[in-house]
Amino acid sequence: MTVPATPVPGHPGGIRLGLRANLAQFALLVAVNALVGGMLGQERTVLPLLAEQAFHLSAHTAALTYIVAFGATKAVTNFLAGTWSDRYGRKPVLIAGWLIALPVPLLLIWAPSWGWVIFANVLLGINQGLTWSTTVVMKIDLVGPARRGLAMGLNEAAGYGALAATAMATGAIAAHTGLRPEPFFLGIAYAALGLGLSVLAVRETREHARAEAALHPAPNNPAHHGELTTRQITRATSIGDKALSSASWAGMVNNLNDALAWGIFPLLYAAHGLSITRIGLLAALYPAVWGLGQILTGWWSDRIGRKRLIAWGMLLQAAAIGLVAAGTAFPVWALAQILLGAGTAMVYPTLLAVIGDVAHPAWRARAVGVYRLWRDGGFAVGALLAGVLADAFGLTTAIWAVAALTAASGLLVAIRMYETHPRT
Repeated sequence: MTVPATPVPGHPGGIRLGLRANLAQFALLVAVNALVGGMLGQERTVLPLLAEQAFHLSAHTAALTYIVAFGATKAVTNFLAGTWSDRYGRKPVLIAGWLIALPVPLLLIWAPSWGWVIFANVLLGINQGLTWSTTVVMKIDLVGPARRGLAMGLNEAAGYGALAATAMATGAIAAHTGLRPEPFFLGIAYAALGLGLSVLAVRETREHARAEAALHPAPNNPAHHGELTTRQITRATSIGDKALSSASWAGMVNNLNDALAWGIFPLLYAAHGLSITRIGLLAALYPAVWGLGQILTGWWSDRIGRKRLIAWGMLLQAAAIGLVAAGTAFPVWALAQILLGAGTAMVYPTLLAVIGDVAHPAWRARAVGVYRLWRDGGFAVGALLAGVLADAFGLTTAIWAVAALTAASGLLVAIRMYETHPRT
């Protein structure tokens, strides 16, 4: 695929927008985001089982506190990451995120009590908020407006592909060596490599955003104006602009689903007698399809628009979650994970592309931060909701409730969101 570069007036031979013009740096950021996803993947299979088997947490609400801590911290950090990357630059925020990641796998290995695990997930939330948010913004900076969906697809594919591979790998390692410490050795390697690449090889991209802003002066619509305060941006992204706010709420429900898949699904599989290896395979299948599928769906949204992919993707997610609740055997759950991954692939990069479409380059990073505040708040909301429902009514009821909520979110997008892709 040929992706033309956009020359920027006033920067002869210097800053150029486009995937081809910035391919080396873009590919490096894809690799860095794969390491970010791997840091999260080290927990997906092992930690729910560790809560029950090593720390003997029988109540689901208590066992899922690590997801609440992770989600709440990541949500707030996402918001700050956008503001800080506008103020101080993208690269310093990325490096800070990797520095905070260094102790996470060590804390998980040595944790003598569940409080240590919660603290490790506070640090992991900060790491994910700073690093993942920043790599998203940096890729949007580099590619310009023409290939935003493709860029987000590649970014999210790398992160969630690595998450899936790591979840499968840690499940296989845990089946042979136990739940600690060996599965978390991967996290040590990821953190060291991510920090090294970010310090030595990643370049600042904030000037690319400023160059794009010069190419695209603020439109007359005050909701999209180039001179907005952080409070105005927060309001527009949360409730004011129908596309931005619909994307924010859809993102929250999407990650509410992910909290369910992370914390509840492994417990359901274990209750039906599945081995750690098979649980690890199911834990990896959903993000693997999600990750790889985003390469196609991000590009697809550049062709047919954003709204339809988001609405239909959320309805497919709802059907897949219902299939998990109805199933009792590995083949049914495997099919459900494939469908859930496909639905999430339709939604995830497309929501980010909506933010990039609507937000002016002058305040795009802050809009991404607000969107990711709402989206990753879904981890905390999902863990609390699923835990309370599971303790009160059982695992299956909790899963059915989330399926219904996801279907309602898809319908809301179909009714309220307007199409944002300029070609469409």
